[in-house]
Amino acid sequence: MDSIRPAPTTDKNRRRFLVSTAGVLGAGAAGLLADALIDNMNPGKAVEALGAPIEVDVSRMEPGQLILAEWKKKPIWILRREPWMLKTLAEPSLRQRLKDPDSKRNQQPAPQFVNGDYRALRPEYFIAVALCTHMQCIPGYRPAPHTVTPWWPGGFHCACHGSMYDFSARVIEGSPAPLNIPIPPYYWMSETVARIGEVNASGFDRNWSPDIW
Repeated sequence: MDSIRPAPTTDKNRRRFLVSTAGVLGAGAAGLLADALIDNMNPGKAVEALGAPIEVDVSRMEPGQLILAEWKKKPIWILRREPWMLKTLAEPSLRQRLKDPDSKRNQQPAPQFVNGDYRALRPEYFIAVALCTHMQCIPGYRPAPHTVTPWWPGGFHCACHGSMYDFSARVIEGSPAPLNIPIPPYYWMSETVARIGEVNASGFDRNWSPDIW
């Protein structure tokens, strides 16, 4: 898998900047969520609590950047994946370590959300519920190969109990988390605006729920 990792000359300061400005939360930091949420035409809190869709503008996102939104009182990741991240997803050495590599469990609302290894309507942009399926901690974003586990190219890591996920939030064997992290209903209203909370303008699947949040 070394051949598809970023070159050693990757600007580490830039990567740290992207992580720090993305509002990434680790375990135990859930209380800071309100400060990390992005403001994208959010409805009133009373309406939001009922699961009203939200709209997220990704036009200013940098490659590799992760931002947070909130839908149905749940934290939502929006990650702009880099080309090298996408390449890791189909790597046989990674796929053989995944509990559900083909996303067969009910952790996404409709077949169109299982786009091969990407688990996304558009490969570059990954949208998921930012909760570990073990005990609903918020996993941390790890946009670089793991130094202790060389075969893991990076992705998401839950510090509560050690669950590991790839860049499509598919859970890795040996993790206490039983299922992949869920994908919320969403669709693209335009090239840069995603509407999270329904899969089309008619509101279809707005009330969908996964096997485990």
